[in-house]
Amino acid sequence: MSSTEASPLAAAEPADDLVVALTPRAVERLKELRDEEPEGDRLGLRIEILGDEGTDFTYDLSFQIVTKSDLTDVIRNHDGLRVIIPARDTQNLEGATLDFEPDGLVMRNPNRPKPFRLDGLKHDDELSAEISVIIDTDINPALAAHGGFITYVGHDDEGKAFVTMGGGCHGCAMSRMTMLQGVQQAIKDAVPAVERVIDVTDHSTGENPFYTA
Repeated sequence: MSSTEASPLAAAEPADDLVVALTPRAVERLKELRDEEPEGDRLGLRIEILGDEGTDFTYDLSFQIVTKSDLTDVIRNHDGLRVIIPARDTQNLEGATLDFEPDGLVMRNPNRPKPFRLDGLKHDDELSAEISVIIDTDINPALAAHGGFITYVGHDDEGKAFVTMGGGCHGCAMSRMTMLQGVQQAIKDAVPAVERVIDVTDHSTGENPFYTA
């Protein structure tokens, strides 16, 4: 698939080389959200990869004025919704589909970041003990109500803690949201040395291996 450059001053190109596919229900919902914004008729949806740590990419979706796009951005028209993708992200988004489900927008991307090496992580020091305590006493009892749990894997020297998710959290569309909004905040609040929590679960083996944006 070509990563053709498109000028933001030109009309969005026909939907014959989409990079990311959007389902009809995703397009409908995104148009509704766009039209609620000031200058909605000038806005396009920007899809950007924010991170490549763990087993899945993390994404940022936002509306921006199309004419303020970078010259190298790829712009495509999805049934009246213009989609803007940074040129650097086109390769890792090729073949992806953005859908809308009851839980929200879901990105199904067959591409994965480069395999993450877990060897070298620390898991038997004082910081690991602090993290394990908050997981065992606070987080897992809360997740157990949903049939899920997380397992501590280790931490690096840059403030990142790594976990895997199992049970009801494994593979479900809400697992990433649960981790980012709940697990990460709980660990950061209890252990100030932790700045980020990275989910290294292989969600492709779950029943619904998608990321909810």
